Amino acid sequence: MTNTPIIEFNNVNKWFGDFQALKNIRLSVESGEIMVVCGPSGSGKSTLIRCINNLEQYQQGDIRVFNQSPNSKGIKPGRIGMVFQHFHLFPHLTVLENLTLSPMRTLKLSKVDAEQRALKYLKRVNIEEQADKYPVQLSGGQQQRVAIARSLCMEPDLLLFDEPTSALDPEMINEVLDVMVELAQSGMTMICVTHEMGFAKKVANRVVFMDEGEIVEINTPIDLFENPQHPRTQTFLNQILSY
Repeated sequence: MTNTPIIEFNNVNKWFGDFQALKNIRLSVESGEIMVVCGPSGSGKSTLIRCINNLEQYQQGDIRVFNQSPNSKGIKPGRIGMVFQHFHLFPHLTVLENLTLSPMRTLKLSKVDAEQRALKYLKRVNIEEQADKYPVQLSGGQQQRVAIARSLCMEPDLLLFDEPTSALDPEMINEVLDVMVELAQSGMTMICVTHEMGFAKKVANRVVFMDEGEIVEINTPIDLFENPQHPRTQTFLNQILSY
């Protein structure tokens, strides 16, 4: 991790109609940092990270990503990867075809180069033997690992995860978390919206707790989990860790 911020939120506000989803967000993320964002449903977590790659547009304040606005055409395609709660794989394409589509169309790689890259990242997520199968033939955990490999095929500088395990059966969660842990340990800059507190404790540099559109507390995992400074953080942790 360096001291160079690659993401900066400065007093960012976001509304959906009359509902304010983000309130005066101030946050910076350094290159190589692993940040976990947690909080109750509706607290603004997903909206926060969707503003980073311009999937949501904010109304007030300023966001800099690689020192540019998220909607800037100066941000190289593929620098920001995102893994969603649902896999969004094309059902009519094989795993290999799902992974080669964007590198060929966006990065203009040849089919041979795109397939070599795809197989490399399928191997990295321990699923290379599934390359010729269709998504329907895979388990949920396998499909999510394919989705992670698809993002890696663009070789991003920043990887965003939006609750990547929440749609999985319990026995499939660990296989996805293991891949995320390996990516974190490799030095990839990551922001993860998740309720998997074990993952946060293991790999996060900082944990952000949000509630009602606000950042309530930011701290190291040890300090936030063992000595939360805000009553709202303590209440949330008591609830989530009691299950």
